[in-house]
Amino acid sequence: MSIIKTAVFPVGGLGTRFLPATKAMPKEMLPIVDTPLIQFVVEEARACGIERLVFVTGRQKHAIENHFDHMYELEANLEAKSKTEYVHLVRQHLGEPGEILFTRQMRPAGLGHAVWCARHVVQDAPFAVLLADDFIDAEPGCLAQMIAAFEANPGNYLAAMQVEADKVDRYGIAEPADDQEPESKSVRIKGLVEKPKPGDSPSRLAVIGRYVLMPEVMKRLSTLDPGAGGEIQLTDAIAAEIPHCPTYAYHFDGQRFDCGSKLGFVQATAHMSAKRGLV
Repeated sequence: MSIIKTAVFPVGGLGTRFLPATKAMPKEMLPIVDTPLIQFVVEEARACGIERLVFVTGRQKHAIENHFDHMYELEANLEAKSKTEYVHLVRQHLGEPGEILFTRQMRPAGLGHAVWCARHVVQDAPFAVLLADDFIDAEPGCLAQMIAAFEANPGNYLAAMQVEADKVDRYGIAEPADDQEPESKSVRIKGLVEKPKPGDSPSRLAVIGRYVLMPEVMKRLSTLDPGAGGEIQLTDAIAAEIPHCPTYAYHFDGQRFDCGSKLGFVQATAHMSAKRGLV
């Protein structure tokens, strides 16, 4: 059983790149075929034995809470019509009472600020962070791979992948330490920069939306000043811990789609449609 017991899901963003669809619906509820983005990352966390799922929400995010709760009228209607397959579909992701917790970010102040809002649940223990925007098709799941690496060699782990040079300004970029094995899956890093300009980037090794973090990162978030974009950045807190804690960019096995973009969302939908034999 994993020693990581808590996962944090920052879901307070406005989803502006998907307007008008996200005017009244959280972007995390956009479906890949028939399953909301948020359900994929919740299932990924549950597959690791994680027991506490903390959603850091904002206004107009009630649909996420409702998705992970019973809808008695719907269930009763389905049961009355003997549609047992659909009853199973709407109940299978609910989990145990008290497993899912919600807290408000209250104002959009960055990913680091969103993670910090979960501090009273995380307390003094290592924890995971999953971003629904990053859809990863992997078996075992990306988080499971990272937790296995963490348990073998504790430290801060950031899912990472190589990106094109002209796209580094969209990501946190890791700077590998000088003595790394080129084929290693866990690459020790000596620096981390949030959204550098292409000419100033230390590498093309981009951090994406899966993290396994030591509790000191949460403590560091409490003391940070705003960084890039005037927001509290999670990468800044992790970077500040690099001198004190081994920190790794983890090369996961799997296919990642950026569902924060329209193109990535369409590609993920096409990929899963083909995988399920729908096209």
